[in-house]
Amino acid sequence: MRQLRALWLGDLPLEVAFWKWAVIGGLVVNLSSSVLFLVLIMQGQPLAAVLVGYVLSVPYNVLATVGVWRSAGRFSGPRHWADAARLVTTIGMVILSAT
Repeated sequence: MRQLRALWLGDLPLEVAFWKWAVIGGLVVNLSSSVLFLVLIMQGQPLAAVLVGYVLSVPYNVLATVGVWRSAGRFSGPRHWADAARLVTTIGMVILSAT
């Protein structure tokens, strides 16, 4: 829980927020929720599938996006890296949330 709080507050280094939480965590959470979605669809439970698909992934995607955005604001390196992390994370999480 401390790591999630640090992520939300932007207290993590940008490279940790981006690579660990947005990229790797985002892939794990979104792939897992997609698999559960497909299993529930194949079992004839479309309402449960939609709930699982969005209830698991969207809050995580918001958390990761906010965390990267805030960490980028504190990044002391070149601004283009912070801006790129914000852009890639925002676009990626919107796409993952919509699909």
